[in-house]
Amino acid sequence: MKKIFVIILVLLIAALGFVVYKFNFKNDDVFIKNNEGRIQQINIHDGTYKIAGQNVVLKNGISEVPAAPGSASKVTTKYFGNDLKIDLNKDGVDDLVFIISQETGGSGVFYYVVGLLDTREGKIGTDAVLLGDRIAPQTIGFDEGKTTLGTNRQGVIVVNYADRNKGEDFSVSPTLGKSLWLKLDLKTMQWGEVAQNFEGEADSAKMTLSMKTWNWINTLYNDGKIVKPLRDKFSITFNKDKTFKATTDCNGIGGEYSVSGNKITFSKMISTMMYCDGSQEGEFNKMLNETGSYMFTPKGELILLLKFDSGSVTFK
Repeated sequence: MKKIFVIILVLLIAALGFVVYKFNFKNDDVFIKNNEGRIQQINIHDGTYKIAGQNVVLKNGISEVPAAPGSASKVTTKYFGNDLKIDLNKDGVDDLVFIISQETGGSGVFYYVVGLLDTREGKIGTDAVLLGDRIAPQTIGFDEGKTTLGTNRQGVIVVNYADRNKGEDFSVSPTLGKSLWLKLDLKTMQWGEVAQNFEGEADSAKMTLSMKTWNWINTLYNDGKIVKPLRDKFSITFNKDKTFKATTDCNGIGGEYSVSGNKITFSKMISTMMYCDGSQEGEFNKMLNETGSYMFTPKGELILLLKFDSGSVTFK
């Protein structure tokens, strides 16, 4: 009887260990056996990155170093997220572009864009590009340059984020939409900023939802997927009475929307009932239903930000 009890106890401990292992396993971790045969946890974002000329080494997604020799204050750099998987050096293997944060001991939290290349020689990190202090990172996407927004966008990384308006205190939530266009120099591992032809065309602080009819340009998902309208018939109009109407490649859509700050929710959506083979209407409806917030860009764009930082929908 005692032997059966011991066997059951061992099985329970093993099961508990499996549960703990399972729930501590994260999507950004991998487990390998080291030379001693032990399981070793490695964060796929670990690498050496250069911030303001200083090498920063992430281990298990974090770096902590003294702010100065002998100082108790620390500079803490962490993996933040918003991954974009893309083959930066065209070797057939996906690389990563993502955001890291850094706290230097004061009240600031600085956000940077970095890349990590997966090469035959190992992981190679890039220089970091500063986005700002206590901003709100949004999505990272890739533009192939096939839109009508100018050939200088061809093959660029597009980083969207929200900042504060000029003169606003850090206690104010960031609501000013901004975009940073980047290209990587593989020789220096430094990012170059691509000039934006339409920068300054619109004052995003004065833009409103009801100012015009917005035409759908594309949708960028965080897994790198890009969806564009196959027919240029998708648009949305916001009325001041908190109703909206949209046109698609098949039916018309109507409903209500509510706004709180930069948060937006679509509700009571109805549409006409015509069937159209190959229509993108269903996907368009899903984008509206999954929208959590919005922002405007200096290029005169409306960006609907999908919930859980899963992607962004661009209207012009």
